[in-house]
Amino acid sequence: MPRDNVQIALGRSLNARLDWFLTENGLGVNPDGLRRARLRQIIQLELQSDRQLAQQGVRRDQILNHVFADLLH
Repeated sequence: MPRDNVQIALGRSLNARLDWFLTENGLGVNPDGLRRARLRQIIQLELQSDRQLAQQGVRRDQILNHVFADLLH
């Protein structure tokens, strides 16, 4: 299985938000694989400007919902 060798020090805020989001939505049992699989997309969106996000129909405070939308009802 290919592994991303991305070495990014996530800010405490992003880590905390991601942990809380996964737990709050019932995905917190052991979401490490799920988290890793989508981390690149989360970071790519976090690095975009608010204008770029708006062009995609995403607000900054809704990035996690957007990335995990297929798992949430």
